[in-house]
Amino acid sequence: MIARLAGTLLERGAGRVIVDCAGVGYDVAVSTPTLATLPEPPAPVTLRVFTHVGEGIFSLYGFATALERELFDLLISVSSVGPSTAMGVLSGAPAVELAGAIARGDVPALVRIRGVGRKTADRLVLELRDKCQLLLATHGAGGATAASPGGPAAATQHTLAGPDLEVVSALCNLGFRAAEAEAAVAALELGPEVRLEERLRAALRMLRK
Repeated sequence: MIARLAGTLLERGAGRVIVDCAGVGYDVAVSTPTLATLPEPPAPVTLRVFTHVGEGIFSLYGFATALERELFDLLISVSSVGPSTAMGVLSGAPAVELAGAIARGDVPALVRIRGVGRKTADRLVLELRDKCQLLLATHGAGGATAASPGGPAAATQHTLAGPDLEVVSALCNLGFRAAEAEAAVAALELGPEVRLEERLRAALRMLRK
């Protein structure tokens, strides 16, 4: 099973690239956001890879970030969503925006993605909403703390730390304003033993009251 490719980018086209590794050229399907991050060939490149093996089929799907790779895994866990469909969905929006739409239950935003109908959007929200919330909590570091020095996020750093800052960042990625996310997390008064996932769920319950 191929999980990672590091080599020379030889060709790039719509939805596909060819990566040379020790003289072997691998044809890899990629999303539009991943393609946009890749340099012009020839150039060194590293991709996370999902290997799909079926009846007479051997396909590679490449990802520029861990977030996109993990979101792909979630998408193909949904019934009727195969690797090709998942790549089409990932091409419709950056991974953080797509995960955020699913986590918020924003069906209209999902339906605007080419190839995603109402039934598929409803299914994605039903099966992946909680998982995407946790995914953003894991990969959301830096969202709320990226403000300039002296701004709201900088002030929050004096009262919130560690997991609390990660929860604030995840909430911002979900579409909440920084100020309301910070207020909700600060009001939780949870001990350090409470896990990140539980902190995020508690903050979401407070914000949705």
